[in-house]
Amino acid sequence: MARRITLDQVRRIALSLPEAEEGTSYGTPAFKVRGKLFVRLRPEGELLVVKVDRDERAALITSAPDIYSVTDHYRNYPWILVSLANVSIAELEERVTDAWRMTAPAKLRAQFDAG
Repeated sequence: MARRITLDQVRRIALSLPEAEEGTSYGTPAFKVRGKLFVRLRPEGELLVVKVDRDERAALITSAPDIYSVTDHYRNYPWILVSLANVSIAELEERVTDAWRMTAPAKLRAQFDAG
């Protein structure tokens, strides 16, 4: 079984994105772009709450239920839970980058895409 992803690894991925900053949300470590949340750690430390396209969420949960889930609390919001024990670094990088893209202003996304 793969090693559990650490908060330091999540931090490295999130803070590599333009204007991403670390803060807190509900008392847990969180990552924001221009003050808007895109990733946070759940209090138990085993799951990340990651912004996600609602249309993509169901497909992710169906394709990898050991990695992705959603609770009733998040059902009506664009968030997915990601298991740090089961997700790969590559998959996590994709999820976090997608979450940042959904949250960052268009101009900042365009600058990021331009390199």
